[in-house]
Amino acid sequence: MSRLNTLRLTVAAVLVSTFMGSALFASQRSADTMAKAAGQFLDSLAPEQRAKAAFAFTSDDRLRWHFIPNEMFPRKGLMIRDMSEAQRRMAHDLLRTGLSAGGYTKVTSIIQLEDVLKVIEVGGKFARNKDEYLFSVFGTPGPKGAWGWRVEGHHISIRFTINDGSVGGQVGSRANLIGSRANLVASSPMFLGSNPAEVRDGAQKGTRVLGAEEDAGRALVQALSPDQLQTAVINPAAPTDILTMNKNDITPLPEEGILHSTLQPPQQLLLKRVIEVYASTMEADVAAERLAVATRAGMDKVRFAWAGSTEKGQKHYYRIQGPTFLIEFDNTQNDGNHVHSVWRDFNGDFGRDLLREHLAAVAH
Repeated sequence: MSRLNTLRLTVAAVLVSTFMGSALFASQRSADTMAKAAGQFLDSLAPEQRAKAAFAFTSDDRLRWHFIPNEMFPRKGLMIRDMSEAQRRMAHDLLRTGLSAGGYTKVTSIIQLEDVLKVIEVGGKFARNKDEYLFSVFGTPGPKGAWGWRVEGHHISIRFTINDGSVGGQVGSRANLIGSRANLVASSPMFLGSNPAEVRDGAQKGTRVLGAEEDAGRALVQALSPDQLQTAVINPAAPTDILTMNKNDITPLPEEGILHSTLQPPQQLLLKRVIEVYASTMEADVAAERLAVATRAGMDKVRFAWAGSTEKGQKHYYRIQGPTFLIEFDNTQNDGNHVHSVWRDFNGDFGRDLLREHLAAVAH
């Protein structure tokens, strides 16, 4: 091997090690912040409240989730309505640790839409109460072992799984490169919905909580040529909901749609922008790891598929699928004014990948 090639390999190794080490530090920082906030929240609870909020990490309820109203899917956890003002602040402090500033605004805005629905659906069958969102902690927050936390209710299902005090994504290769223990924070499934997609009357008129997700997807599909649209549009009619629904374990959907590798550079940037919109809901370190995992798996293997009309205000659906992840966006209910969106990881939902890696590391 020439001295030049040796130098190149050495520099590459140093750069990889530096990047991975930085990611690990950020991962540790995120996990420490979450553990502190979760611990303070639990410590503030009375025994009867803690009995509702705290579960063993092995609880079956950790894998039980949905995005429909509580009347249709009874949930466990401590409701906001059953917290004091001080406890509510601590619950929101915990929520902030997992989200960016924009993500926190997005999630709390979804909660506020319950007030809009209460006005629209006078006498409806659902309570539409913005205080009926539940917080749960699984396991013991701290630097050792696995634990997690969840916030869930109508149109919100957010969770984080932390292993040995670190947060990140699929990091088996990273752990091997830097000689570290298996670590991370897994953050999927992550579901966010918005009903209405656009508020058309009242004090919140014009509000589009998930407008960025809708607009980014439409910007991409409208940038495609007629020939490209023949590949990207997989059905003239949109499905009635996201295809994966609330399944616990998913496999890749059919390889339909247009490949990143066949897009023009400006179109590739638009596709990356859609992915970034979803990732940016998360806290910065978690978002960066999500994007890094997608990139390492190969962006040219990522597909974008659309179904339904490409015109604003009409029923539509799109998905972005790569080797490791799936994004789905559906806006079909209420005549195209009711959004469901989700980020799934094929191997990492509920922290399955990090737990497998932890067991493998312990075994060896």
